[in-house]
Amino acid sequence: MWHAVWNGVVLAEAAQTVRVEGNHYFPPESLRREYFAESTTTSRCPWKGLASYYTVNVDGAVNPDAAWYYPQPSPLARKIKDHVAFWNGVRVEESPEPRAEAESAGDAIP
Repeated sequence: MWHAVWNGVVLAEAAQTVRVEGNHYFPPESLRREYFAESTTTSRCPWKGLASYYTVNVDGAVNPDAAWYYPQPSPLARKIKDHVAFWNGVRVEESPEPRAEAESAGDAIP
C-alpha cells in the first residue's frame, strides 16, 4: 500500500500508483479531498502537457502547490490523467497492507 504523508496526515492511499520519472502518481479516488484546494498555478512539461496544482492544508498548516496532476495530458502520458503526484516535503512511502485487509481479501497470512 502506498501512502502520501504530510504533517502527520495521510493525504492519499493506494494499492498501486503509476510511476513516471521517479514520481508516484496516485489515482484520483485515493485522495482525501478534504486536505486539497485547487491552486491557480500551472506548469508545462514538454511531453506530458499542462499540469495543474493543489495546495495542501492540514490543521491550518499550508503547503502551497504541494501536489500536481494532468487533467488533459498528452497521448503519451494518458495513463496519468487526473492522477496526483507530490513534492515540497510530502513523503511517499510504501507499507504492507494491514492484516485485517489481507484477511478479508482471502489472502493466506502465515
